[in-house]
Amino acid sequence: MSGDTTTSTEIARAESPRGELVLRRRTNPGAADVVELRVNGVFVMDTLETSTEIEMAGVALDLVDDPRDVVIGGLGLGFTLQRILADVRVERATVVEIEESLVGWMRDGTVPHGPALLADQRVRIVNADILMAIAEARDTHDLLLLDVDNGPGYLVHDGNADVYGRDFLARCRDVLHHRGVLVVWSAARSPELLAALEDVFGAAEERAYDVLLQDRPEEYFLYVARRSTPEASPA
Repeated sequence: MSGDTTTSTEIARAESPRGELVLRRRTNPGAADVVELRVNGVFVMDTLETSTEIEMAGVALDLVDDPRDVVIGGLGLGFTLQRILADVRVERATVVEIEESLVGWMRDGTVPHGPALLADQRVRIVNADILMAIAEARDTHDLLLLDVDNGPGYLVHDGNADVYGRDFLARCRDVLHHRGVLVVWSAARSPELLAALEDVFGAAEERAYDVLLQDRPEEYFLYVARRSTPEASPA
């Protein structure tokens, strides 16, 4: 008799002002274990389908000649950061993550690949809301990668709607170096986000990717924009 032999086990749980975070391990004989992150019961990501998290870093790295300084909004399970660190041109990678528990699970090995990743001396973790971190930023950066939610159409937290609004995107533009690149991840096509990026940056691009999400085909999307306004000369 055949059937699905996958089992799912909770390995960590935490509460924050935004709700509940849960890590689960899916086990299937003959296959590698899969770690899954859920927020308030909503699937966010896992260690099985990581192609677009990796690709958002790859796309940005390909568009900048000298990406020394990178900011990532959202640690997730670390696959975007991992791809960034694989590029020897990167000198500093700052990750802004609002959930302290998630950072802890990466540091203490609850997420198995986490300790080695965060031990890289180029990594700096900032436990903060990305909206606040970018609003208060004083430096400029080569790349800014935003993966803090499931996109504007599938918000995990209502407050994250501002991440996709024109005011915040304009602030993102302002903290990019000349020719710096912004990439935004989304679980669904968002004409509104594309239009906002075009309004702020003058041009933007939508890239669709086929993915396999828990045995069913889906499409995820990356939205890419580059700062083209020359930086002001020092007074």
